[in-house]
Amino acid sequence: MWLNCDMGESFGAWKMGMDEAVMPFIDQANIACGFHASDPLIMQKTVRLALQHDVMIGAHPSYPDLVGFGRRSMSCTPAEITAFIRYQYGALQAIARAEGGKVAYVKPHGALHNDMMKDEKVLRAVMAALATEPEPLPLMIMTTADNSNVKALAAEYGVTLWLEAFADRGYDAEGYLMSRSLPNAVHHDVDTIVRQALTLARGESILASSGNPIKLDAVTLCVHGDNPESIRAVQAIREGIEALTTAK
Repeated sequence: MWLNCDMGESFGAWKMGMDEAVMPFIDQANIACGFHASDPLIMQKTVRLALQHDVMIGAHPSYPDLVGFGRRSMSCTPAEITAFIRYQYGALQAIARAEGGKVAYVKPHGALHNDMMKDEKVLRAVMAALATEPEPLPLMIMTTADNSNVKALAAEYGVTLWLEAFADRGYDAEGYLMSRSLPNAVHHDVDTIVRQALTLARGESILASSGNPIKLDAVTLCVHGDNPESIRAVQAIREGIEALTTAK
């Protein structure tokens, strides 16, 4: 089980996240590409930090919504969405190559990710952006209780999927993330976050909001590192996953 984290979301003099503290404990850095956060210098700094710690570089594109941090849905045509994705990962790819690295995958951010989970036209537009590459980049996408439709589309476009689960979020009975407006949608207790992470890493079922068990197929686990408590959780998750690997 890989660990991934959203990174490089500062902008100019405005700082967000604790990238330097969390980078040593993760496998994949989802780097903002300027549409919801970041700028060229922040992108360059984050790429260098990822390479320093031998962490995979991922593009984290969004709708063009800097004011709303990419968390607002936008009415865009499929052609626009495809162009947005290409523009953003292309910029990060140029910076990564200049630093001796490369973009390894794409994980859409915020509202764009949520929309592609609900609207096939949006998901097709995202996959179309990746499919035209000589070697299509893998798409990191949220796992659910049933991924058959998403897998069928990926096969159609020749895109590899990296299914992702969340350590600090509650799930509904269909394996979708609960709305943040609902109680227990976001876990803040470190022990709860670590317990859910290790349950997912072992391939075991977690409890949905309905109280029923659900099994989520995932190869990567999203963690967050924007405060000292979350850093402690990431470190504990890394130690726990390494212990599971050693035990095997």
